Amino acid sequence: MTSPISGSGNIPTGSAAPRKDRPTYIVVDGPIGVGKTTLVRRLCEHFSAKLMLEIVEENPFLPDFYKDQEKFAFQTQLFFLLSRYRQQQELWQPDLFHRYIFSDYIFSKDRLFATLTLSENEMVLYDQVFRILNTRVLKPDLVVYLQARLDILLDRIKRRGRPFEKNFDADYLKRLSSSYNDYFFHYSDTPLLVIDTSDINVVESEEDCLDLTRCILKHRGGVQYYKPLGR
Repeated sequence: MTSPISGSGNIPTGSAAPRKDRPTYIVVDGPIGVGKTTLVRRLCEHFSAKLMLEIVEENPFLPDFYKDQEKFAFQTQLFFLLSRYRQQQELWQPDLFHRYIFSDYIFSKDRLFATLTLSENEMVLYDQVFRILNTRVLKPDLVVYLQARLDILLDRIKRRGRPFEKNFDADYLKRLSSSYNDYFFHYSDTPLLVIDTSDINVVESEEDCLDLTRCILKHRGGVQYYKPLGR
């Protein structure tokens, strides 16, 4: 598989095997429209896992942000940051009924969005809050990073039909995808599995989903690139 991530970087070490004191925590992330939430729901069915989804549509500033990013960026981003932090605190609670927990976002990606939309002065204030909260968030045991071509992302956003995404800014999505690639190129906090979803369908194809599930179960550390079955 050809990936837009290239070059060298620090290779993280560790294991995705379940820990004795809590379930294995696996995160699926990627740019808007890549299909992370749909994939997480499907994987939860296969793993009989606990599901933790990012709260997006409950952000009261989001519709206004898509109309005027400069004016509503700080309110939108701060709401996301605090909402995600409160949700992340649930991961510290013991769970005796699930071997796995799946989530459709990694907490540290919040800053990635902030750097694209906030002014210099806003970033100074944002970073003061982010640094405090980030030290109190549980790191995943494995991160699955989803990629897709820009035309694929735009088509998926259009097909899901959210009203506030009706006139989605393609240039913003392009910059966001580039930022994601750069972020995960330098990422070394946890084991990482990189998947280009442009030409696979893990939602409608049982074969693709099962093959990806096997790949997740076999992941034991470092950075791996998923090679679709038969390709």
